[in-house]
Amino acid sequence: MDKSRRILLVDDYAPPYGGAQVANATLADTMRRRGHCVRRFTSTAGLATLPVDSPLRPDYACRGTLSRWRTALQAANPWAAAALRQAIDDFKPDIVHVKIYETQLSPLILPVLRGVPSVYHAEWYRAVCPTGLKHLPSGAACSARAGVVCMSSGCVPIRDWLPLMAQRLLLRRWRGVFRAIIANSSATAQQLGDDGITGITVVPYGIPEESPRTALADAPVAVFVGRLVKAKGVDVLLRAFARLHARLPYASLDVVGDGVERAPLEAMSHSLGLAKVVRFHGAQLRVQAEMIASKAWVQVVPSLWAEPFGLVAIEAMMRGAAVVASASGGLAEIVRNEATGLLVPPGEVTALANALHRVLSDRSVATEWGNTGHDVAMAEYGQEQFVDHILQVYERVLEPSTRQLDDQRIAHARSDVGDRRR
Repeated sequence: MDKSRRILLVDDYAPPYGGAQVANATLADTMRRRGHCVRRFTSTAGLATLPVDSPLRPDYACRGTLSRWRTALQAANPWAAAALRQAIDDFKPDIVHVKIYETQLSPLILPVLRGVPSVYHAEWYRAVCPTGLKHLPSGAACSARAGVVCMSSGCVPIRDWLPLMAQRLLLRRWRGVFRAIIANSSATAQQLGDDGITGITVVPYGIPEESPRTALADAPVAVFVGRLVKAKGVDVLLRAFARLHARLPYASLDVVGDGVERAPLEAMSHSLGLAKVVRFHGAQLRVQAEMIASKAWVQVVPSLWAEPFGLVAIEAMMRGAAVVASASGGLAEIVRNEATGLLVPPGEVTALANALHRVLSDRSVATEWGNTGHDVAMAEYGQEQFVDHILQVYERVLEPSTRQLDDQRIAHARSDVGDRRR
């Protein structure tokens, strides 16, 4: 059994808005099963949507908002700093595991962590990009360092630019409080490294192990699961499916999820003549979403931006489904082309249509790639393996010799900041 630790998990949000919050809740549950004492700290943003008896409700919370004042809190949330200090005094954690904190809790929590063994878990690009996407409005990947270009390129409105640049300065000034940095993929580590962040340990997410499903649906079915926003590329998927429909009129598509683009996407589906073969299910609880996806021949992840990881891809593989995904970001590390699915250039309608045809026109290919995907998921993306790696990072941070070296590094970093300011 692991040596019991007191772990404080810190995140902007309690509700499962995305894969990061899902992974956070699963990590907490697994740690507790292993005998660790885990508590969670979040903001109150969106907290009212959770039932009072929900296991996702945090042990500690500070003021947060989803209103127009959100950008101001991103730069400086004094309630977060005060509440985190109280939580640490109350809980006395052995280690503080900080995940997403840049959209609610703000950099003001970082000085609170001085002298407290802490790790930062980078789950997207927000540490180096004000939008967290590294993706320009034009659809191109962004290779520039954050600055005036964020405003001139149209990524950040003028009214938000100043507070977000202030946030960035504070992030750079205080990030030395972390004694270790974890990235969820090599793609995330690369983006952080390009901005000068070093000493990163890559730990891919894990999910609960499960047996592969027994059979595919009788007719070919594809499924998309995710938020219906521009960056997810569902419009590209619909255009690709329209081309596929002419070749495979009996193939269908299930779209599971909700978002600001749902109404336009449903209208697009009708205009493309797909009303009878594309089903929009809206937001679903996890159990219902899995039921819808359980018989699909292929799961499609057509993201336009470079997903930092792509949790839905390993969920599909663990289920035993082939995956067709964009060849960028963490997805390119997960999907093994021609073995567990196919990788296609982001935004390429023809390439996506051809990839879907390849899988949906041949049950044996879909079955073979799904079985291989399950084997890969079991070997590389199991939850227990993920937790083992996280605990190894904790123990490295908690070793006395490592703490001493890290204290020296932090002191040196503060000195460098002082020199630059002078």
